[in-house]
Amino acid sequence: MTSAGQFPPTLDAARARIAAVHPGDYARSRNAIEGAVTKLSPYLTHGFVNLPEVLAGVAARHRLDVRHKFVFELGWREYFRHVWQHRGDGILQSLHEGPLPDAAYSPELPPDIRQARTGVPVIDQAVRTLYATGYLHNHARMWLASYVVHLRKVHWRAGADWMVAHLLDGDLASDHLSWQWVAGTGSHKPYLFNAENVSRYAPKAWHSAGSVVDASYAALDALARRAWALPPESNGDGVEEPALASAPPGPVAAVAKAADLAGRDVWLVHPWALGEPPTDLPAGCLRMGWWPTGHHAAWPWSAARWTFVGVRMAAVASVCWQGTGHDLAQVLRHARTVQTLADPHVGPWLPTQVLQRAPMHLFAEVDRPCASFSSWWNCSTRGVKRLADLPGLRALSAFGPAGPLFEQANPAISDPCRHKPSI
Repeated sequence: MTSAGQFPPTLDAARARIAAVHPGDYARSRNAIEGAVTKLSPYLTHGFVNLPEVLAGVAARHRLDVRHKFVFELGWREYFRHVWQHRGDGILQSLHEGPLPDAAYSPELPPDIRQARTGVPVIDQAVRTLYATGYLHNHARMWLASYVVHLRKVHWRAGADWMVAHLLDGDLASDHLSWQWVAGTGSHKPYLFNAENVSRYAPKAWHSAGSVVDASYAALDALARRAWALPPESNGDGVEEPALASAPPGPVAAVAKAADLAGRDVWLVHPWALGEPPTDLPAGCLRMGWWPTGHHAAWPWSAARWTFVGVRMAAVASVCWQGTGHDLAQVLRHARTVQTLADPHVGPWLPTQVLQRAPMHLFAEVDRPCASFSSWWNCSTRGVKRLADLPGLRALSAFGPAGPLFEQANPAISDPCRHKPSI
């Protein structure tokens, strides 16, 4: 199924996905490629919906406690943003040394990986799925990253930059910090997998018996700590990597003159703020879409992602415009007010006259930097006994003093620090 078929770029589609979540099925089968995962990540990354809305929608239909695996998964997304907030561009560099020094890894992703012709079925299937759908199951992302870094000795940054460009849900914090978790530069040890693990969780076409990953974990760990790379197992036919672009396809409507916005109130719609605009905006507020040239020059997208974001932006904004932060400042200089939703992807490019509204957090914000998810979780959920105690849910006026949101607070779930992150 194509990306358009799996991920219609509409708010109704996002809400339908929320309504379809069955947290019990999710907890039981989330590691399986064909398991009951939510596929909400493209809608979360681009701000169709936020974490409190997702959890509120699920909790309205199902009994949940604070330490449910589904809630942990939402926590990982917010934790990665916490790390980005405190480290800034430092997330694009190794947080600490992994199994080998950075210099031991190649800065280039080999063509056989890019073209899905490694000869390892699980890897080639993952790459083909990524290109065809703009999405990969979390387990497949981890397998692919582990193979790239630990067996082919490619630096995690090269792999992360490549993958984030093709994902509909590409998020610099979640993507790059998860690659570091796999690489061992953001965790205590490298993440490894073998053919038996693939056979347990993936369809038959992905099974990789007899390949390089058909080995014991001890053998794979030894390979991860050895400086030479394994060669590809095949150089046969593969697939063509989709082209990337630094600008949306087709013409972009432009606000030609600052006079067009003189005296106007503006809500700036950017690619990570595609939800419904706030209800307290001034009457007659202009919804202006903006493609930030600076970001897209550094981080190009696939055509599928341009389409996914572009269709939704056109539905939210009455006019769409592309330019640098400096150009935007000139266009907005006579506007009465300009507001937008804050997001670290776009923050560096925003002019100073734009008021950035803080996004709604699900968990309590933690001022001090936390080096691990478990540390952050303990700080952000201190004193939280029920879902209703989470700040993001308290902020939603739709919940009254009774209902599924206020159910039991006695978890029977393992320690969250043992939970795998979303890559």
